[in-house]
Amino acid sequence: MDKLIDGFSLGLFIWQLIFFLLILGGLAFFWKKILGAIETRESSIKDSLQAAEEAKAQVAQLKSSNEDALRQAKEERDAILKEARELKDKIVAEAKDKANEESDRIVANAREVIKNEKNAAVAELKNQVAALSIEIAEKIVKQELSSDDKQKALADTLVDDMNLN
Repeated sequence: MDKLIDGFSLGLFIWQLIFFLLILGGLAFFWKKILGAIETRESSIKDSLQAAEEAKAQVAQLKSSNEDALRQAKEERDAILKEARELKDKIVAEAKDKANEESDRIVANAREVIKNEKNAAVAELKNQVAALSIEIAEKIVKQELSSDDKQKALADTLVDDMNLN
C-alpha cells in the first residue's frame, strides 16, 4: 500500500482523469446517434419481415387457389372421361365397328379438351405468378427508394452509367 502512495503522481492522475472524461463525453455524444441508427435498422428489419410475411401469405393463397383450379379441372376431366365411356358403351351395344370409330373420336376430343384446359390453367398460373412477382418487385423498389438520399444515389448512378456510354 505504501508503494502505491509513494508512486502516486498527481500530474499523471490529472491527465488520466482528463482523458477519461473526454472519452466519456465522446461516448455520451455519439451514444444517441448509435442508438438511433440501431433503432432505424431494427425498424427496417421489422418492415422487411412484415412484407415477407405478407408475400408469403399471398403465395399461400395463390397456391391454394391454383390447387382448387387443378382439382376442379381434374373433376371436369373425370366427368368428361366418364361421359365418354358411357357413350362408348352405348355405341358398342348398337354396332361394334361404328362404336370403335366413334369412341376413338370421343376420347381424342376429351384428351384435347383436357389438354386445352390444362394449358389454360397453366397459363393462368403463370399470369398470376408474374403479377405477384411484379407486385413484390414494386414493393421492394418502393422500399429501396423510400428516401431522397437513395433516390439521389440511384439517379447519380444512372447518370454516371449514361456518361460512360
